[in-house]
Amino acid sequence: MGAIRLVFRFAKKYWLSLLLTVVSMVSLVGAQLLIPWLIKSLVGLVTTTPFALDTVESITRLAVIGLVVFFARGLLSFLRSYAAHIAGWGVVADVRKYVYQHIQKLSLRFYEDKQTGQMMSRVVNDTDIFEALIAHATPDIIVNVLTFVGVATMLIIMSWKLALLSMIPIPLIIIVMRAYSKVVRPAFRFRQQQLGELNAVLNDNISGIREIKAFTREEIEKDRIAVGIDNYKQSLLNALKLMAIFQPLIDFFSSFGTLVVIYFGGILAFNETLPVADLVAFFLYLETFYSPVRVLSQSWERIQEAMASAERVDELIQEEPEIEDKNHPVVLKQRAEGAVMLNDISFRYNTGDMVLQHVTLEIPAHKVVALVGPTGVGKSTLVSLIPRFYDVVEGSITLDGTDIRELSLESLRQQISIVLQDVFLFHGTVRDNILFGRADASEAEMIEAAKIANAHDFIMELPDGYNTLIGERGVKLSGGQKQRLSIARAVLKDAPILILDEATSSVDTETELLIQQALERLMTGRTVIIIAHRLSTVRNADKIVVLEGNNIVEMGSHDQLLAKGGLYHRLYTIQKSFNAA
Repeated sequence: MGAIRLVFRFAKKYWLSLLLTVVSMVSLVGAQLLIPWLIKSLVGLVTTTPFALDTVESITRLAVIGLVVFFARGLLSFLRSYAAHIAGWGVVADVRKYVYQHIQKLSLRFYEDKQTGQMMSRVVNDTDIFEALIAHATPDIIVNVLTFVGVATMLIIMSWKLALLSMIPIPLIIIVMRAYSKVVRPAFRFRQQQLGELNAVLNDNISGIREIKAFTREEIEKDRIAVGIDNYKQSLLNALKLMAIFQPLIDFFSSFGTLVVIYFGGILAFNETLPVADLVAFFLYLETFYSPVRVLSQSWERIQEAMASAERVDELIQEEPEIEDKNHPVVLKQRAEGAVMLNDISFRYNTGDMVLQHVTLEIPAHKVVALVGPTGVGKSTLVSLIPRFYDVVEGSITLDGTDIRELSLESLRQQISIVLQDVFLFHGTVRDNILFGRADASEAEMIEAAKIANAHDFIMELPDGYNTLIGERGVKLSGGQKQRLSIARAVLKDAPILILDEATSSVDTETELLIQQALERLMTGRTVIIIAHRLSTVRNADKIVVLEGNNIVEMGSHDQLLAKGGLYHRLYTIQKSFNAA
C-alpha cells in the first residue's frame, strides 16, 4: 500500500480537477436519475389524465426538461472526462519524476545486477496504470457509491419490500469481488513482470545490434525476442481470462436480481398494491441500481491492476541509496586545492573478496599521479572511490584534509572531472555532449575545450559542425572521436581534480601525441590522476603507483621504478619490446 499512498499524495496537487470530476459525475448521476422520473411522469400522465390542452402542455414541459437533461448530461460527461484526465496524467507525470529522481540517488552498486529495460518498465509502464486509478477508478467508486445510495433510496420510497428483494444479489457480488482480488493481482503483477522482461531483452538487443550482426546471431535473437513476446502475451491472456470470468458472474447476479423483481413486482402490480407507472419506473431505476455495481466491479479490476503495478514501483522506491549526504554536510563553496589522501582504505563489491586492502596513498595538490599495473588489480575501482561512486569499507579518503563523507556529494563531484575508459555519449548534437560538462559555458569556451582535446578540426568536418547529431552513444563517430569529445567536456568542466581512466586508449599514436601535449598544458595547476596501460604515456608523472593483487607494491618516479627492477620494470620492458616488434 506504500506506493498507493504515494500516488494519492501526489493527487492532492490536482484536488481542483478531481473535485470538478466528482461534482460533474454527481451532477451526471442526478441527470441520470431524472430520466426514469420523466418517463414515470409521462406514463402516469397519459394513463390517468383525460386528453386535454393542459396534457399537451405537460408533455411539452417534460420534453423540454428532457432536452435540458440530455444537453447537461453531454456537457457534464465532457467535464468529467477532461478534468479526470488532467488529474490522472498529471499524477502519472509527477510519480514518474519522483521515481526517476529516486533511482538517480541510488548508488552504482544498485545498478550492477539490474537490466535497463526492467528499470524503464517500472518507471514508464507500471506508473502508466496509475492514470486509470486516479482518473477512472477512484471517481467511479465515489460517484457510483452515491448513485447506489440514491437509487436505493428511490426504490425504497416506491416499494421497500421490492427494494429489499432486489438487494439479494449484493452479498454474493461482494464475495465474488473479494475472491477475485486474491487471484487477479498476482496475475497482473506477473503480466507487468513479463512486460519488463520483454523491454529488457529488446533494450539489450537494440543497443547491441552491431554485435548481433557481427556474430550472425539474428535468428537466435529473433527466437529469444519471440519467446519474450509470447510469454507476455500468455501472461496478459491469463489476466484477461480472469477478468472475462469475473464480469459474467457480476452480470449474472445482477440479472438474478432483475428476475426477482419481475416475479414479485408482477404479483404486486397484479394485486394492485403497486401502480403500473411505479413498476415501470422501478425497472428503469433497477437498471441504474445495478449499473453502479457493474461499474464498481470494473473499478475493482483497475484497482487490482494498479495495486500490482504499485507493488513493483514500491519495491523500487523502498531501495535506499547506499551513498548519500549526511544530515548537515559540508558544502565546498570555493575551488578545492585538490590534495587527496587515501588513509588505509579497503574496499570490496557486495560480499566478494577485497578488491583493495589497506591502501595508503598521498596525492598532493597540483601533482600528476599515475596508477599502473596488470588488468583487474583495482585501478579503476580506486579512482571511483574519490568521487564517492562507492564508499570504502575501511579507512577514509580526504580532500584537502576533510573526509569526503563529510562533504555534500554535489560539491565534492563538482571538484572532479572524469574521462572514463568506457566513453558514454548521449543521443544529441556534438554541442549538447560537450556542454554536458558545463551547461552555461559560452560558445568560445566550448570551442576552446574542443581545441584542447584536439576535437575541433574533425567536428568542423562533420555535416553540421557542432550541431551534428551523433546518434545514440555516439554511434556515428569513431572510437577516437568519441574519446576526444569525452575529453572536451571534462576540459570544459574545469575542475581542480582531473581523473583520466585510459583517456587515450581509443586513439591512434598521432592523435594520442596531440592529446598528450594538450593534457600537459591542461594539467598545470590541477591534481591529475591517470590510469594507463601504455606506460609511455605516464613516464613524466610526478608519482607512479604500481598496484598488484589488492595493494600498492611500488611507488616512485619513472626512473626510480626502472632502477628498482620490479614489476614496473618488467611491464615497461615487455611493452617496449612489443612496440619495437
